[in-house]
Amino acid sequence: MIDKRAVTQVPVHDIIAQRWSGRAFDASKPVNREHTLALLEAARWAPSCFGDEPWRFIVWDKNRDAATWQKAFACLGEFNQQWVKNAPVLLLATANALFRENGKPNRWSQYDTGAAAENLSLQATALGLMAHQMGGFDAEQARQTFNIPAQHECMAMIAVGYPAKPETLTEDLKLRELAQRQRRPLQECFFEGTWATPINDL
Repeated sequence: MIDKRAVTQVPVHDIIAQRWSGRAFDASKPVNREHTLALLEAARWAPSCFGDEPWRFIVWDKNRDAATWQKAFACLGEFNQQWVKNAPVLLLATANALFRENGKPNRWSQYDTGAAAENLSLQATALGLMAHQMGGFDAEQARQTFNIPAQHECMAMIAVGYPAKPETLTEDLKLRELAQRQRRPLQECFFEGTWATPINDL
C-alpha cells in the first residue's frame, strides 16, 4: 500500500492522516463479512440531528452476489468504471429527506449522511482497507434499479477493498495515484470570530 499520509500543519490522529481515496484495488482479495459489518457499524454510530439516523446504505459484495454488484457497477460513470471494476464491495449512501418522527423536511439529513460515510471511511482505514467515495454515478438509474423511495436522496457511491500496487492502473490513473496529496492552507478555509478572518495558529 502506498503511504500517502497527510502532511498536516499540526498533528492529527494517525487514522485521519492515513485515510485517502485511492483507486488501485486488489481484485483478488475479498472483504470478509465481519469487516463489512464493521464498516456499517461505524457508520451507524455517526451523530445525527435529533438522533434521526437519516442514512440508508445499500451494500453490494461482488463475491456474494456478482450479478447484483454488476447492476450497481453499471450505475457508475465511465471514468469511475475504469478502476472500480477491481473493488470487491460497492455501497450507496442515501439520505432520508424527511424526519422519521414527524415527516417534516430534514435539512440536516445530507450533512448527517456525510458524517456516517466518513465514519465508514475511517473504519476502512483502521482495517487496512481503502474506501473511495464517488459522485460520478447515475442517481436516477440507481433509484430505478434498486427501488429507492423518492424521499431518499442518492448521495454517493463508495468503493471498498484492499489496496493494490499503482501498476494495476492505467498510466493516467497511476499518475493520479502517485501524485502528492494537497489541501488548501488551514487559514484559507477556517476563520475565527468573523467571516474571512483566518484562524490564528498561535
